[in-house]
Amino acid sequence: MQVNSRPSAGPEVDLEKRITGFTQSFGERGGYRVPTADERRTVTQGVARLLDGDQEGAHRRLAEVDFTVQSFTDSVSGRHFAEVADAAGGSGPASRGWGRVYVDLDARPSWSVQVPHPIADQETERLGARVLRGAPGGVMVLAGAHRTAGKGDSADVAHRTDSVFHQVVEELMERGLPGVQLHGFANESFPEFDAVVSTGAGDRAVSEAKALSTALNGEGLEVCRAYVRKCKLAGASNEQGLVAAEEKLRFIHIELARAMRTDSDRVDDVTEAITVLTKRWSRS
Repeated sequence: MQVNSRPSAGPEVDLEKRITGFTQSFGERGGYRVPTADERRTVTQGVARLLDGDQEGAHRRLAEVDFTVQSFTDSVSGRHFAEVADAAGGSGPASRGWGRVYVDLDARPSWSVQVPHPIADQETERLGARVLRGAPGGVMVLAGAHRTAGKGDSADVAHRTDSVFHQVVEELMERGLPGVQLHGFANESFPEFDAVVSTGAGDRAVSEAKALSTALNGEGLEVCRAYVRKCKLAGASNEQGLVAAEEKLRFIHIELARAMRTDSDRVDDVTEAITVLTKRWSRS
């Protein structure tokens, strides 16, 4: 893999505001179409070229399905990012809802943060943006619609394999990138805990799960450690986790109570804890 040695600076943009501005118009109905196999493949191949440092090649490939690549400088961190986005329509009822990918252009891609349920799992998109800023080499995969936006469960990308989200995450896993996937739960559904940390269907990332749980404890959160005891919301049926388990790759599934996601200071606390993990991954 090769990263652009001289990334284009692009305009100054607040990464978090860009991401939350995109997701804020998601509705619970409408705004998602299941992509064809060719469409999923084309977007993923474009992302792959971007990961290899070939922005021009990525642009050409993505243009075949009316996607685009734009680079910008995050006004908060000063880092350069590339954004893979739908040029045909950002969000709303007319959107295809295939999501976005953000890539750190200043370092070799080495880990991912995944947000499959923006808006539905309130503020996970905001947390994802802050996590992406926290350590070099991050790739953020962001779903492009509310989980109920499609027909049936078609837009619930954490539990489907026929989405752009899933295929891009598979590409990252094929490259050996570990990932952390962000979810949320209602306070009353598991009141004795603030977070659930799991390795999904596999057990390759137990050491990372322990490190994350310890860091969350250090920020004052009560954590249910699904890798050592039975916990609700452990993500054992998560499709990206099932792939990671089959391929023996590192995958962390984290569920956070609403109170941990809706207070900005608490979001910062959780970000600091997850960054303990992503900094480890960025050095590996």
